[in-house]
Amino acid sequence: MSASPPPMPGDAARFAAVDAPPRVRRLLGALLGLARQSLTAPLTLTVVELERELLRDAERARNGQVQADLLAQARQIHPFSEGFSQRFLEQLAQAFAALFAPPGEAPARVEPVRAAVPTLTLVNDVDIDRDIVLVDIMRRELQRSANALQLLGQRMAVLAAAPAVDAEHVPLGPSTLCAIVRRLGDEGGLELDAQLALYRSFERQVLERLGELLERANVLLGHEGVLPGLVYTPYLARSAATRRIVTQPGRTAGAAAAARPRATPVTSWNGANSSATRSWSAMMHDTLGGMAGPEPLVPAPASGVPSASAASAATPPPLPSPSVDLASPAMSALHQLLAGARGAIAPPGDAGNAGHPGHAADVGSAGLATQAAAPGSAASAPTQARPVATAVPSATVDAVLMQLQTRIAHGAASHSMADLQAALLSQLRAEHGDDAALTVKDGDTLDLLGLLFQQIRHEQRPQSTTNDLVGRLQVPLARAALADPGFFVRDEHPARELLNTIAELSASGLQADDLDPQLVQKIERTVETVVEQYHDDPEVFAAANDEVQQHLRAAAHKAELAERRHVEAARGKERLEVARQQATALIEHCCAQHQPPRFVQTLLRQAWADVLTLTQLRHGEDSALWEQRLQQTTRIADITSQAPGGEHAADDLLCAELEAAVLQIGCHQDEAHAIARRLSTPGGEDDSSSRTELTARLKARTRLGEQANGHDTRRLAPLARSALEEDCYRQLRTLPFGTWFEFVINQQGDLHRQRLSWYSLVTEHALFVNPRGQKVAEYTLDTLARLMALEQARIVTEDNGRLIDRAWQATLRTLRTLAGNRLGDPA
Repeated sequence: MSASPPPMPGDAARFAAVDAPPRVRRLLGALLGLARQSLTAPLTLTVVELERELLRDAERARNGQVQADLLAQARQIHPFSEGFSQRFLEQLAQAFAALFAPPGEAPARVEPVRAAVPTLTLVNDVDIDRDIVLVDIMRRELQRSANALQLLGQRMAVLAAAPAVDAEHVPLGPSTLCAIVRRLGDEGGLELDAQLALYRSFERQVLERLGELLERANVLLGHEGVLPGLVYTPYLARSAATRRIVTQPGRTAGAAAAARPRATPVTSWNGANSSATRSWSAMMHDTLGGMAGPEPLVPAPASGVPSASAASAATPPPLPSPSVDLASPAMSALHQLLAGARGAIAPPGDAGNAGHPGHAADVGSAGLATQAAAPGSAASAPTQARPVATAVPSATVDAVLMQLQTRIAHGAASHSMADLQAALLSQLRAEHGDDAALTVKDGDTLDLLGLLFQQIRHEQRPQSTTNDLVGRLQVPLARAALADPGFFVRDEHPARELLNTIAELSASGLQADDLDPQLVQKIERTVETVVEQYHDDPEVFAAANDEVQQHLRAAAHKAELAERRHVEAARGKERLEVARQQATALIEHCCAQHQPPRFVQTLLRQAWADVLTLTQLRHGEDSALWEQRLQQTTRIADITSQAPGGEHAADDLLCAELEAAVLQIGCHQDEAHAIARRLSTPGGEDDSSSRTELTARLKARTRLGEQANGHDTRRLAPLARSALEEDCYRQLRTLPFGTWFEFVINQQGDLHRQRLSWYSLVTEHALFVNPRGQKVAEYTLDTLARLMALEQARIVTEDNGRLIDRAWQATLRTLRTLAGNRLGDPA
């Protein structure tokens, strides 16, 4: 696992007054910096989602008063959100410092949330409601992160020279974090509904990612020598009968598959998985196994709690910074893999020289990515004629790369990484002789970049306008990687973050019309600035990435506004459909109960159904006018079900009321009068109008909402679904709004990414938009479930990772495969 970058100076200065050794204060600053890096974005998303949730609740409010209260609470969120993440981190810093304060001198200590004691006390109901919600959230997260909290509590105890810190008092634990968010909610003056919504949003955005933060904190302290290799293995005593039940064949796998939770769908606008950042060192550990070197382990006692001797003895001397400390073993593993990969693809007669420094660097300059793609190539033939080479210093290599970067900045075309390596080696030999070659370190770095860019190309759609932007970043990225030994193991390197942002603009799931041309122009200018201004300063990449993210946020805001208009239109169609269904059901009930003449039933199902639908939409079911329409419907059924020519006469008052109602749905005066006469006369007879002419007029008239639903297949009863289709259907009915889908659009398997903006459980209607918020498709949930079962549509989930993370993992697998084939490793 990877440790965090060195802490910011401000984070270390916060603990200057803490009564602890300098090394401890430095580690506290590193932990706070790690928390800042991991929690700032989720905390910002917490208040953003809180405001959206209050606005959604206001839209669905049952009355105007509740809606006004929710809107007032939503307006309070904007001032509350300003500096929310900073205030949260300030409270977290106080929680760290409180571990080192004497018991009577820690007034600012953040007390964890505890369950309410079931006694009769004079406590406000608001406090009880908040306690119930927070305690439930805390307990769920304590169960998920129990092991990591135990290890971190032991390590924090070593730093504080105190007994083990229990899980409820660990500063990064869920109890402390929930207490902080409750305190901030009180200080912000949020009402009960807003605070409860804040807690739920905090759980989704922050606590669900807390496990990774705790793991990284343990890795950081472990690499700094605080109980390195500490493990926690609780012992669970089981009877022999229980062991037989658990280990029965065929039951464990099935139960695990049934209980496996579904991956979290991606709902953010910018990119695929902006919040699902994976640790590159963790991917190296998972993919390369033990090649990076095992860590020393502290034996765990039978009870699962680390021994006191281990805790007291863990006071090693200060170690180098985390980035340098991690780069050495990790890069050693990568060097070993690259040497094995070169040996696997080298010609048979040259296998003995594959590990020679000059030879390895020379092969790297020819492009290992090209050789890996075509294992039988003779790319290493020039190496056979030059068994011994003179390594060129890294400063000289950087100077040549700077010349190539200047050419690109002045309009020269960018090429692949293999072409860049060939041009670099050619320039070096022209200046320093034919035996000039790269050092092993520089050659390996460029080879890794070549493999990484090759995998990125596989993830992008061909002939995209943004592909050239990735190519123009190759030289600055190569210089950054050569200058920083931790480029491939450091988490969230600014240069890699920029590369990922640019690469995801041309991801395979996007189409040419999915990107705003103005956005592409702004990002092109940002890339040009990087190419012109980068000179060994990684802050250029960080500033450029921040600028690109601002452009993407602005584009996402525009897309969200466009999407909202389509969603409002879809909701209007849903309300119309619900009102039509209710009116149809009411008329069918009256027809079944009173049996009016067939032509009267036709008038009821067409003209009068539109009247009921319009009344329900405009005035609602609680209005006096709706009650009047119900009475009129019953009166129509009573009168028209009577035989004509008897003692019952036409109801002229009802006829006038019906005529005024029918005029509101767009009928002409004479047509409305004829309909009203037949609906208010016994038997539905009227000598003043022709039944044939009236029928023709009804067929020619456009009914209410008929344009929107004229070609609607939702009226057809769906066919029976298979078990897989039914499972997909149930999953669709629980998806959050904004879930991204990928649809197969042709026989070549090309994908198109679309966003499920909204769906209705009443009408089964689903609305899809593209990344610009433009409406692109409409499906029914049944149709969508069948597409998912046929693998023509799939949900984009966070476990897929970001584009650059997937490319790096594929690079490691490629190296592992090549090296494993040579070394006899089945991996």
